[in-house]
Amino acid sequence: MRLFVALLPPADALKEVEEAVAPLREPWSSLRWVAPELWHVTLAFLGEVSEDLLPDLTTRLERAAARHARLTLSFAAAGAFPGNGAHARVVWAGVYGERRAFARLAAAIAAGARGAGVPADHRPQHPHLTLARCRRRPADVRPLIDGLSAFAGRPWTADAVHLMRSHQEPAIRYEPVASWPLRA
Repeated sequence: MRLFVALLPPADALKEVEEAVAPLREPWSSLRWVAPELWHVTLAFLGEVSEDLLPDLTTRLERAAARHARLTLSFAAAGAFPGNGAHARVVWAGVYGERRAFARLAAAIAAGARGAGVPADHRPQHPHLTLARCRRRPADVRPLIDGLSAFAGRPWTADAVHLMRSHQEPAIRYEPVASWPLRA
């Protein structure tokens, strides 16, 4: 099964992002926009994971989550991967707030996964909310990024870590596998 670990922002925070993005969808119809019901903030991408690793994985992820406090975060502005947006493949909304605490949580989640035999990515996470992807080849999305530069959402609390399963066919959808609270 294809898995990732994420923070699921509250509906009101996602609604703010949707309100900022909605007027830009039509002028940027060449992009493949991510449906708002799929929006999440990735802590660790785990890829294909054998079901026999799931019991140890969930135990380790639960322990990792229990060691970390809730995070106060917000969405603001936009950016692109890679670089400055001149040859982008992904457009994202920025995640701001307790960035060091986010980085420690993401590292602990990845370490827990690796301890269970799941080869989680070693690279530090750049917290973001993926908004759109380029369909075939990189695009110059700098005007789109500029159009979202003034966006600043209200703070929200990330209070749990979620293990999610990704189903790719016939349409992308995510299924929660398990969730663990962060410390109050």
